[in-house]
Amino acid sequence: MKIGVLAVQGAFIEHEKMLAKLGVESFEIRQASDLEQSYDGLILPGGESTVMGKLLHSLNLFEPLKEKITSGMPVLATCAGLILLAEHLSNDEAVHFGTLPVTVKRNAYGRQLGSFYTEENFKGLGKIPMTFIRAPYIEQVGEGVEVLATVDDNIVAARYHNQIALSFHPELDESTAIHKLFLSLI
Repeated sequence: MKIGVLAVQGAFIEHEKMLAKLGVESFEIRQASDLEQSYDGLILPGGESTVMGKLLHSLNLFEPLKEKITSGMPVLATCAGLILLAEHLSNDEAVHFGTLPVTVKRNAYGRQLGSFYTEENFKGLGKIPMTFIRAPYIEQVGEGVEVLATVDDNIVAARYHNQIALSFHPELDESTAIHKLFLSLI
C-alpha cells in the first residue's frame, strides 16, 4: 500500500509521520511527474486552501488528481483539504475539486486565536481527540453524505463514498484512528 500526500503547501509532513507510524509507505506529490508512480490513496492536508488551489493548477496537478478522486481513489482531506473537496463555500466564491456535496464555511472558528482542542464522538470510532486550527466546518450536506462527527452542533467530519473530509487535524494528535479508518477504504 502506498499513499500520495499533497505536499505543495501546508501540514503534509505530519501525515507522512502518521502513515510511517502505521507502517504505510507514502510519497510527496509536488509536481505532475510525481503522479506517474502507482499509489492507492490520497491525502489532502491542512494549509492555506487558496494557495493550494492556485498551486494545483500552476503545477498541472489539478486535473489528474480530480480524475483520481472522481474515479474512486480513497481520499483523506483535513481542514484546507476539506475546502478543496467542497462543492460550495458559503463565504467564498472559489470552488476547487468540487467532488464533495457539502457547503463549507472557511475559517468558521475565526483566526488563529480561535484554534482549539476537544475530544468528541466520531461515528464508529468513539471519542477521539480533535485539534482545530483556523478551521472550517460543514454547514450543509448533500444527498449521500454521511455525517461522522459534530462539535457544538457544527459538522466537522463527513464521508461521501471514497472521500473522508475533516475540519480538524488528526495528524497532530497521538490517535491513529482516523488514518486507520482512511486506510480501511483501500
